[in-house]
Amino acid sequence: MPIAITKKHLSRRSFLSAAGVSLALPWFDAMLPALATPAQAAAATNAPRRFVAINHGLGIHTPFLVPKETGRDYTLTPYLEPLKDLRSDFTVFSGLSHPEQNGANGHTSELTILTSAKHPGLPGFKNSISFDQYLIEKLTPDTRFPYLTLNASGNGDSISWSGSGVNIPADGSPSKLFQRLFVNGTPSEVKQQMREVQRGRSILDTVNGRAKTLSSKLGGRDREKFDQYLTSVRELEGRLQASEGWVNKPKPQVAIKAPTDIPDRTEIIGRARLMNEMIVLALQTDSTRFITLKTAGGGEVPKIAGVDTGWHDLSHHGQDEQKIEELSLIEKAEFQEHANLLKSLKTAKDANGSVLDTTTVFITSNLGSASSHSWRDLPVLVAGGGYKHAGHVAAGGKGNDNARLCNLFVAMARKMGVDTNQFGTNDGTGVKGFEV
Repeated sequence: MPIAITKKHLSRRSFLSAAGVSLALPWFDAMLPALATPAQAAAATNAPRRFVAINHGLGIHTPFLVPKETGRDYTLTPYLEPLKDLRSDFTVFSGLSHPEQNGANGHTSELTILTSAKHPGLPGFKNSISFDQYLIEKLTPDTRFPYLTLNASGNGDSISWSGSGVNIPADGSPSKLFQRLFVNGTPSEVKQQMREVQRGRSILDTVNGRAKTLSSKLGGRDREKFDQYLTSVRELEGRLQASEGWVNKPKPQVAIKAPTDIPDRTEIIGRARLMNEMIVLALQTDSTRFITLKTAGGGEVPKIAGVDTGWHDLSHHGQDEQKIEELSLIEKAEFQEHANLLKSLKTAKDANGSVLDTTTVFITSNLGSASSHSWRDLPVLVAGGGYKHAGHVAAGGKGNDNARLCNLFVAMARKMGVDTNQFGTNDGTGVKGFEV
């Protein structure tokens, strides 16, 4: 996927062009800023830390994903077959889950796949910060977009949650996302955007002024709640200030046409492919370093050869062999797209080499068995990120003996440079058999 990133000296906008065809140049040392000091050169080549989380809300049939053997010398399963050329770039985990995910129904566990908050959807439930947003708070990436939250179904909900437990809206249109990432506005549009950012800051200035007056009138308990609210306001203010700095900076140029949205919800693979292409472009241009994707999944009959039954119905297969066979056609196609994504990230280059090497890709489902709505024994695959990948790691026992998924989250956070021993419901800082 050819791209170009603006740099001084020899620009990453440089192309080899002929007969209307543009080919982006690879990374050269000459693309560092001209007359850069040693410190500037080191900063320009400092490896970024990236994270992508992908969740399958209708589950993954784990017998077709998880190998029977542990370690590196496992026999490829049907879903891992498309990834056979990437065996050294990923690890499959079994025996992981979040505790106490019995909620309003099995599907509500999708609310907490990146948070581990207990009893999702039940009365009094309040979500907590998602792992991606936690990483962003700790690592404070200097990118145009702190994060992207995507939904392949085109809906507005995501698997990302703010520090106050509010769901972060998702982008569901690849074409609009492309425009946000790569299309520069006209001078008048840029000025209007700047006015909107500054107006937002002025409103926050007013709110902060009134907040000090109100805080002095509150009791201790209310003041604590109010301080939490003010923290959220300050975080928003920081994002607005960052936005102001990016408004006048040109967006990176990419040598591909803007995608065309696929309105047909049954074209699940085409829609997934467009989102994956946007993920690769966003990471390679360093437009963002943190992305979550909620995959498609509903009652529709996907346009895949051999599939004649609604997807949700197939996920509740009740061990019916015919339904499992149809379901596997859908999920094999999904894993082919995962393979394409990982291969594209491995091929994509930046100043540090392969983008995959600096990107932790976390693929999972909130359901270990969609047929029984079980939230235990979750399917988990981690790729890239510079890990010592170990093939298949049995992290815990079956069912009630599962290890905690948040132990893996803490290990990933530490690998990415976050000095922490705690996230969510973890009771350890790593997963046995997996060296970061």
